[in-house]
Amino acid sequence: MNLSTRDAAVLWHPYTQHGTGTAALGIVRAEGALLYAEDGRAYLDGTASWWVNLHGHSHPYIAAKVSEQLRTLEHVLFAGFTHQPAVELAERLLALLPGQARAFYSDNGATAVEVALKMALQYHYNRGNGHRRRLVVFADSYHGDTFGAMAVSARNVFTRAFWPLLFDVTTIPVPVPGREAEAVAALDAALAAGDVAAFLFEPLILGTAGMVTYSAVALAELLTLCQAADVLTIADEVFTGFGRTGRLFACDHLPPTAPRPDISCFSKGLTGGTMALGLTTCTAAIYDAFRSTDRTRAFFHGHSYTANPVACTAALASLDLLLSADCQGDITRISAAHAASVPALAAHPAVGAVRHLGTVLAVELAAGGPTSYFHSLRDALYATALAHGVVLRPLGNVLYTVPPYCVTDAQLAQLYATLTAMADVALDPAAAEAALLTQAVPTIFEVD
Repeated sequence: MNLSTRDAAVLWHPYTQHGTGTAALGIVRAEGALLYAEDGRAYLDGTASWWVNLHGHSHPYIAAKVSEQLRTLEHVLFAGFTHQPAVELAERLLALLPGQARAFYSDNGATAVEVALKMALQYHYNRGNGHRRRLVVFADSYHGDTFGAMAVSARNVFTRAFWPLLFDVTTIPVPVPGREAEAVAALDAALAAGDVAAFLFEPLILGTAGMVTYSAVALAELLTLCQAADVLTIADEVFTGFGRTGRLFACDHLPPTAPRPDISCFSKGLTGGTMALGLTTCTAAIYDAFRSTDRTRAFFHGHSYTANPVACTAALASLDLLLSADCQGDITRISAAHAASVPALAAHPAVGAVRHLGTVLAVELAAGGPTSYFHSLRDALYATALAHGVVLRPLGNVLYTVPPYCVTDAQLAQLYATLTAMADVALDPAAAEAALLTQAVPTIFEVD
């Protein structure tokens, strides 16, 4: 019995409508940018397995470091204890993050955001400003699936069942070209009430919204307003961190004189895609608001696997690779290749827009109806990619690729050809139907 059949009898997958009767694709091994299925086919991992894989699958350097750590110290509680991997990782990352002075570990991107929210709210509470409880976020943002993270994300069909339980937030427009002044005015109006605790944002690119991009100059203006109003700023770098935007972190694109975030959230590429780990960093001023002889002012948050030594070791190994000249060269190479592909993709008659930032490339289709996760062509588009030996998971009618940095030039050409083939489907409903008939397609929607 194959993996897909066994899976169907016992498992419940994320963001999946199992009532469609489609099967999960069984993967038996992976190497570099390729995933190998149980039927012997190889698939190019064009989305880095939900944006987590930086250096390729089963990387020997990371595997060796993890194996060594497993034989030394696999885990120890992090309340009252510490260990070398956690200390070293914090030291190295804080040195790369201007203004950040303390690191708090958790388990994943959503928990990193939960930590940031609680940290910001209690910061004001500890300082006697408990009336500052309001949070400001971008419209169409996404920050995770735990309750606090859902509350600060866009209200949509995915969270509809929980709307009555989610706390209210204030949304402002994303400052895309032409709407910068509108975003600034909306934030200024929100800050005027004097009750805002923090502004939480995805820097420069809103991933799940459809890879929507905006400028660092526009972000700098929003951060400046917050700084003047004593409102904390929280950068959700879960997706954008570790080279995805062409620099180590998206906030590195900010002008030199711009304020830096007070709090930053990391996960996904943090361990190079090897295992789960979350991290929230903050300024010394925030940490100092909790440090006291009064135990009730402590930050009461933690996870059983906080600062897991094996996960921290994987992150250190990934950081070694990321900072190497070879990897930085690969990021530059991919960014240049993406940029070179834009004219041809933009000229396709089914394409409405092409967006590119660093190693992220997105193609928005104009055909087939409005943008939606339940876009009528979504399954056919996904099936077309699989038929071309590529895993590319549309965000509704937005096609995108975020490849591992080890992707070869030939594989990049395969990605661009597949994006073109997917756009062709939008022009030919018969071809879309044929793709669905020849390829089993799980109804799975993209998520952080």
